[in-house]
Amino acid sequence: MTSLKAAAPALPDLLSGAIAGYRAAPFLPMSRKEMEALGWDQCDVILVTGDAYIDHPSFGMALVGRLLEAHGFRVGIISQPDWHSAEAFRALGKPRLYFGITAGNMDSLVNRYTSDRKIRSEDAYTPNAEAGKRPDRAVTVYAQRAREAFPGTPIVIGSIEASLRRIAHYDYWSDKVRRSVLPDSKADILLFGNAERALVALTHRLAAGEPIESIRDLRGTAFMVKPGWQPSGDWHEIDSLALDKPGRIDAHPDPYAMEPTAAAPKAAADGAQPVRIVPAAERVAARRADRARTVIRLPSYEQVKDGLVMYAHASRVFHLESNPGNARALVQCHGEGPGARDVWINPPPVPLTTPEMDFVYDRPYARAPHPSYGDARIPAWDMIKFSINIMRGCFGGCTFCSITEHEGRIIQSRSHESIIHEIEEIRDKSPDFKGHITDLGGPTANMYRMACKSKAIEENCRRLSCVYPGICENLDTDHSSLVQLYRKARAVPGVKRITIGSGLRYDLAVRSPEYVKELVTHHVSGLLKIAPEHTEENTLSKMMKPGIGAYEEFARMFEKYSKLAGKKQHLVPYFIAAHPGTTDEDMLNLALWLKAHNFRLDQVQTFLPTPMALATTMYHSRKNPLRKVSAESETVETARAGKIRKLHKAFLRWHDPENWPILREGLIQMGRADLIGNGPNCLVPRQQPAAAVPAAGREGCSKRKPAAPAAHKGRREKPAAPAAPRAARRPR
Repeated sequence: MTSLKAAAPALPDLLSGAIAGYRAAPFLPMSRKEMEALGWDQCDVILVTGDAYIDHPSFGMALVGRLLEAHGFRVGIISQPDWHSAEAFRALGKPRLYFGITAGNMDSLVNRYTSDRKIRSEDAYTPNAEAGKRPDRAVTVYAQRAREAFPGTPIVIGSIEASLRRIAHYDYWSDKVRRSVLPDSKADILLFGNAERALVALTHRLAAGEPIESIRDLRGTAFMVKPGWQPSGDWHEIDSLALDKPGRIDAHPDPYAMEPTAAAPKAAADGAQPVRIVPAAERVAARRADRARTVIRLPSYEQVKDGLVMYAHASRVFHLESNPGNARALVQCHGEGPGARDVWINPPPVPLTTPEMDFVYDRPYARAPHPSYGDARIPAWDMIKFSINIMRGCFGGCTFCSITEHEGRIIQSRSHESIIHEIEEIRDKSPDFKGHITDLGGPTANMYRMACKSKAIEENCRRLSCVYPGICENLDTDHSSLVQLYRKARAVPGVKRITIGSGLRYDLAVRSPEYVKELVTHHVSGLLKIAPEHTEENTLSKMMKPGIGAYEEFARMFEKYSKLAGKKQHLVPYFIAAHPGTTDEDMLNLALWLKAHNFRLDQVQTFLPTPMALATTMYHSRKNPLRKVSAESETVETARAGKIRKLHKAFLRWHDPENWPILREGLIQMGRADLIGNGPNCLVPRQQPAAAVPAAGREGCSKRKPAAPAAHKGRREKPAAPAAPRAARRPR
């Protein structure tokens, strides 16, 4: 395969510029020997990743590597390099175009540390789960080493780690606000979100000889510029304080007042044009054109670093500019004086179409780990190899979740034909496949093909969630296409069973009894994981999650259809402890609800503040960015001290004897000693058993624990380019 020297002039979709009938490599090369076997003297692009290289579309380096290969580029992989020197980054020689740097499918800090900042003993994305094979803040470290290995070679960064650190952000692990990853890594450009289209366009333009520092017009990209820089054309800048001014909120003038509150405008001068009523369509078009040439200046890094209200304000403005249909460019200054530089962030990428999604997932993946790993076990691969990702994105808007910041809220779905083809690929290429497909899912199992009923409304909407505080009347919640997909998939020869492992959005599911019946009758393995997250409205309102009543309605439907199917099946609910806004009383009420429903949870989670999430803003600033922020606005208290976080986590495992001492102490301090005793209405017994069962190893962040990436059951993070798709996600 030869390298494509000329660039496609413009790429309206990922199919433009792709080479028909190209010869795919068995695996993207990880050594000079493999390059020589392919007849290559140099790679066009070298992707550096913190994960083991698994040639499967659920792993980012494979997904974007195969996509670039389809466009004629020679792509090499450097997987989990030794970062202590630059030597490992010279393994494949100097790339002709650029290094693409990614931490892997997970943020390197989430991957390594628990929510209590303890080091994990395993890494699911490493052969034999060996820990310590990637550095903390891997994107920054890898970028610096690649620059050291080949000075002057362009550096392109991406993945979940870079995507969620594109502006100044609160960093839980250092407990401070850090700069954007761009000045720290000194990368030339950052690609965020579903960046396949931007990556292909960037690569073609670099291949045509365009300098990387001149490529500033791609959506879904961020870069450093001198203060005052703007793209060519008539642009204007708006200070974010003019849009959503923090501080004391002045009363709006009364439009019905008899006396004017301000001087009347001067009469029009002679010769002025008469007043014209502008049609609605013309007004909308004018606003859209105006927004396309507008950049919003966020408070600088220095301002948000030292000001909690300013940090919350910046977070609120950032999230309000997340809809690709109306988002404006953002700019944030880093530094002061002559050394100051702006981080410029272009609007988010336009979501992929169904044909584009199919093209990305239909590449000739080997569907196996690279042969160099031999028989080593890679836990993430074990969990994902028989799962299929059918969609991307999430419009739920949960504040503790990073999907919207990374993938967006517009659902991008594959076609039935593409999904069925992948099932057949698994059947035909996986020697250990026994007929069980373990998931047809994504960030959420049942948002497949859901969208706004009106494209115009979707493009102008600024809501952070389509389902909170209630399901939007403009949202099409039809599950029929998903039901048809399940039925087609079950009919594939060689498929004996299909179970759904991705989390379910139960408030949507209850709108389709047909879907719930189909799911419960054919696609539950006995236990269905689901995540109400909490029972108390005080906490749920900070999460942007529906009330517990929606969960209970779904539970009744689940039990009904399980009985009709003649099956004994159970729901496994997931909950979060110590979420911002949660009081001790909220956690106590949740514990009493769990006891009343006889839920004895095994794996539980303590809230982990991840970069840029709205709940992280609440944790750091104690302000609620879901409303207008001011010094006098609502204070959101949260459990920050280790002892309080342990108490909240203990409430979730009220039945564990090891938690009884801290629960007794907490109940006494709360004035609820009446719940200590042996009666049926008590939460914990008065006496400790002689031999309490130890709870060692019951790590408290099952949602945050590194797990499989694709069908995405667990952590809300998760394809960017040169990024990795999401880590396995918990139920929604």
